Amino acid sequence: MLFRLIYDEDLAQAAYLIGCQRTGEAIIIDPERDIDRYLDLATAHGLRIVAAAETHIHADFLSGVRQFAEQTGAKVLVSGEGGADWQSGWLDGYDHRVLLDGDTFDVGNIRFTAVHSPGHTPEHLSYLVTDLGGGADTPIGMVSGDFVFVGDLGRPDLLETAAGISGAKEASAHALASSARRFLELPDHLQVWPAHGAGSACGKAMGAVPQSTVGYERLFNPALILASDENAFVESILAGQPEPPLYFARMKEWNRDGVPLLDAIPVPASPAASELAAHLNGVRVIDVRAWPAFRGGHLPGAIWTKTGVNFLMTAGSYIEPNERIGLVAPRNIAARLVRDLVRIGLDSIDWVITPETFDEYAASGGTLETSPEIDAHEFRDLLSTGNDTQVLDVRRAAEWDLGHLEPVVNVAHTRLVARLDEVPSEGRVYVHCAGGIRSAMAVSELQRRGIDAVNVAGGWAAMQKAGCTGVRCG
Repeated sequence: MLFRLIYDEDLAQAAYLIGCQRTGEAIIIDPERDIDRYLDLATAHGLRIVAAAETHIHADFLSGVRQFAEQTGAKVLVSGEGGADWQSGWLDGYDHRVLLDGDTFDVGNIRFTAVHSPGHTPEHLSYLVTDLGGGADTPIGMVSGDFVFVGDLGRPDLLETAAGISGAKEASAHALASSARRFLELPDHLQVWPAHGAGSACGKAMGAVPQSTVGYERLFNPALILASDENAFVESILAGQPEPPLYFARMKEWNRDGVPLLDAIPVPASPAASELAAHLNGVRVIDVRAWPAFRGGHLPGAIWTKTGVNFLMTAGSYIEPNERIGLVAPRNIAARLVRDLVRIGLDSIDWVITPETFDEYAASGGTLETSPEIDAHEFRDLLSTGNDTQVLDVRRAAEWDLGHLEPVVNVAHTRLVARLDEVPSEGRVYVHCAGGIRSAMAVSELQRRGIDAVNVAGGWAAMQKAGCTGVRCG
């Protein structure tokens, strides 16, 4: 048996290629939408991907299973559990099988057993993997999807907090407790292969180790340790979950109803500095240069974000799928960022320029905007004057609960667009987070919308050092 983890650092997401070398057949589980790299990996190992499976209807990226079915004829394997509302609605015309708890299927000489593990989602399946060709009669591991992570379990609140299904999170948490107890009946040697690692918004405390075992998680996974006390488990698993990015609701809907097929990875234009002005109209600009460079001068209406897991959380929460996009990014990461955007359905990427091209444009007198910033000591002094200073705290609610200023509006930066009516639209608004990064991203979007927003450098950490404690500052 050949086993390969394909990990996306920017989404903290894992897909799995599992193949039988004797027959040359392989399956891909939880692929992202741009499937060429999985096909290339299979070919490099002399394998042909004959099946594509999902553990559940994903919220954080667009599944590539439909793309596999369309492009290669691979058999589709999806869950039939969870009720009518959580069945894939795009299967007609494709070779497929809808799986229930306990169903088995073979890929070459490898057997897969579906295990219904609801809680994160109602339809969630995990897959036990047995290497029959290697002489095994018991599973070597479980592809656990968003059920069991290293050090955490998949959050059960997304149907409510992301998809808007009122009252769903408590029932989901109880279902997750039952799934957890069933998981603990598995043997300690069984390997656990999760769909996410640290940085994903599909959990709150997952580790950066890519794989684990049932025995290790039994000993050290805080959520599993509480599984026998259901009330304590439910209270703990629901507490402190981060606000989901706004684009999660769209991913749920598209993955359930049918991911738009991808003809090819976009190949954006690369306009010269002298041509750039003609390419700005109607384009949403994403700029990933360092914050001080962005703050000092950026293209009109640009939003700023760091790369890594911040990139899609911010871009996906601030940009709609039908909007045209321009990127300001170093040449060595531009292609990666284009793929990142495609993985959440932001396909209309018109152009990419490098920071060097931007600098040429700026030097030639091109129109720029700046983003104001204030340091924590200045901010403290401003508040101490007794002025009616308007403050927006874009930390998560769990961070807010540990200490915050009053009066102040609290909206997580990934939910900002949906709650703009809570942000003061008149006068200057001072924006802070924990360390000054999320607030900078929020400031760029607020400025784009005409709000006079100022970033508080260093955020809550710097503010506390400057004398802001509890509800007071100064």
